[in-house]
Amino acid sequence: MSKDLAPGWVVPVMRLGYSARGIVYIVVGGLALLAAWKGGDAEGTQGALAQLKAQPWGTPLLFLIAAGLFAYTVWRLICAWMDLEDRGHGVKGVIARTGQTVTGLIHAALSFSVVRLALGDSSGEGGGTESLTSKVLAMENGKLIVMVIGGITICAGLYYGYKAIAEKYKEHIRCTATTEKLDPAIKAGLIAHGVVIVLIGTFLYYAGQSTDPGQAGGIGQAFETVRAQPYGRILLGLLALGTLGFALYCFVEAIYRVVPRATDDEITTLATRAKAKARGEMHRAAAQVH
Repeated sequence: MSKDLAPGWVVPVMRLGYSARGIVYIVVGGLALLAAWKGGDAEGTQGALAQLKAQPWGTPLLFLIAAGLFAYTVWRLICAWMDLEDRGHGVKGVIARTGQTVTGLIHAALSFSVVRLALGDSSGEGGGTESLTSKVLAMENGKLIVMVIGGITICAGLYYGYKAIAEKYKEHIRCTATTEKLDPAIKAGLIAHGVVIVLIGTFLYYAGQSTDPGQAGGIGQAFETVRAQPYGRILLGLLALGTLGFALYCFVEAIYRVVPRATDDEITTLATRAKAKARGEMHRAAAQVH
């Protein structure tokens, strides 16, 4: 397929979506850091956005965030459908594009919940997760379904860690002086987000195993679980900083992400820069040997 497959509006929509995602995680990470420093409860996504709504400019910003999250949904679904990142039709490509579809649908649900919050529905994140889990458990084979969803979520969290350690995220980020400087924070942010997702998946798995929807929880419960450990406030502070790093990653994606089927092939990404640097070091090492 040719590059002109990508509609002209795809890239702006993608940038809006990542920006909204970044705002959400700045609020979540900032409040978690405040909780680690001063005490109090660490908020999940809905709780953090509810605090944002309490500000004089909060409701208009919530609608803007909801629109951005919906834009992210559109981006992920179009990206998967049109294979804008050249994932291909092999097993890896199908898995990657299925993941894009799932994350798109998750953000569609989050966008809807933010609209409800802006309109005055103050139901909490943990309660929403518990309610949904309860409904699934009531279905035929509900216990197994919840456990499978929990397992998939754990795998998604592990993938974030792999993506960071293997530096897979560099494949679609433009190489600039700014992105090279921010790279360590981006990597830390992806690892921290992976830890949170693994915890959420674990909650879901045990909720299914015990047939107890009260075991399910979201980001807020993940933060509280970390804080309940020895040196918990320090660990929560580190996880909060990592969440802010993930917010930074979202903003970097918003500004510097490269869409292969809408971009010139000659653009240098962080990945191609790293490969070129590695080749140069190998040549220098070989020259020293000879």
